[in-house]
Amino acid sequence: MPYTIKDMSELTGLPASTLRYYDKQGLLPNLRRDHNNTRVFTEDDYTQLRIIDCLKRSGLSIRDIRSFIDMTNRGDEALTEKLAIFTNRREMLKQELSDLQEILDMIEYKCWYYTKACEAGSEEKVKGLSLSEIPAEFRKAREHLHKFTSPA
Repeated sequence: MPYTIKDMSELTGLPASTLRYYDKQGLLPNLRRDHNNTRVFTEDDYTQLRIIDCLKRSGLSIRDIRSFIDMTNRGDEALTEKLAIFTNRREMLKQELSDLQEILDMIEYKCWYYTKACEAGSEEKVKGLSLSEIPAEFRKAREHLHKFTSPA
């Protein structure tokens, strides 16, 4: 079934301007045009756009995505190269998730810390808690925060 650029924009959540840009950048090499030179999208284009969006959101540049598209057009001879791209992205995203989890853990600890300080009416009462008095889920963040200082 053919889709207009408006249809595809609604299906993918990508603005029509982005779809046009991707086409101009050569990321949609199989995109057809009708007799009026209007872009006509297919289910295959939708799949391609989902992969492009995934790669873009994972941090790949347009140039690198174009390279991936070229590999895809080369077929099975580029399988190991395509696998390497996704393996690399996976490892980078795992590291980013780990980094974000560490940040979230610290934020959670500080939310707990200031909630307790508000309840006690003073930050000093919370500062004086020993590590064993802090809930287990916040101890790592507390230790990380106070690595080089006294446990306050």
